[in-house]
Amino acid sequence: MLRRLLGEDVALSTRLAPTTGRVKADPGQLEQVIMNLAVNARDAMPNGGKLTLETANVDLDDAYAADHYPARAGPFVMLAVSDTGIGMSEETQAHMFEPFFTTKEKGKGTGLGLATVYGIIKQSGGFIWVYSEVGQGTTFKLYLPRVEELAERASEPAQLPARPPRGTETVLVVEDEAPVRSVARQVLERHGYTVLEAPSAEAALDLAARYSGAIHLLLTDVVMPGLNGRQLASRLADLRPDARVIFMSGYTDEAVTRHGVLEPGSAYVQKPFTPDAIVRRVREVLDR
Repeated sequence: MLRRLLGEDVALSTRLAPTTGRVKADPGQLEQVIMNLAVNARDAMPNGGKLTLETANVDLDDAYAADHYPARAGPFVMLAVSDTGIGMSEETQAHMFEPFFTTKEKGKGTGLGLATVYGIIKQSGGFIWVYSEVGQGTTFKLYLPRVEELAERASEPAQLPARPPRGTETVLVVEDEAPVRSVARQVLERHGYTVLEAPSAEAALDLAARYSGAIHLLLTDVVMPGLNGRQLASRLADLRPDARVIFMSGYTDEAVTRHGVLEPGSAYVQKPFTPDAIVRRVREVLDR
């Protein structure tokens, strides 16, 4: 899935430890962390490059912690995400975790990706150390505390997470970024759905007019060139009045409703989404 998100010009490399310690963190949130950092790295390599994921068990001592604020001593699991992109200046690094701060051109970034990463890691008891040089690339090192398994819980049978729900309905995916559109299609088809896709609202309306089968749900980006997602949903309702709608955007649902982009209560999923999040949201809206 990451390879599709990164595109053909970015090589993906991994250096994963054979085993790592346990951490106390939500798996879905950690997946979102990796996807956010991968998207950030991809955008920092407009001419292609290399993304490297690395994991390791590390034990930080007091000397390291003293020289690497906000690090602290102790046993951790380290996840590093490195790119060979344009790098960041010291000024950018000073603001990179602030909500809505972005160096990307208008319409290309929300400024929430790194803020979300920071919030998830902090909530999980960890910290982030960033190495970056302009023209050389960036490495984000995420440190999560290793935790010991309680003896009484070790004897309990493991609780397997519930499988994401499947479906057979037809979903129209509209997204101007080809890698995101491809990931959404792959995930939904893997869970039984028939997927139609379009790179713009105009193409989606043309497809909906020509397609002879039912379209049960529209999954559309909010901000696109030409008609936006809300305008698309309104026009599609004339062609397909029974189709449900889910909007997706890099902004939080609170932000898009507060700024009047969407009506309060609109079905919504935040990008970059995890596979579990998107299939559960689709099923939830279809079952209403």
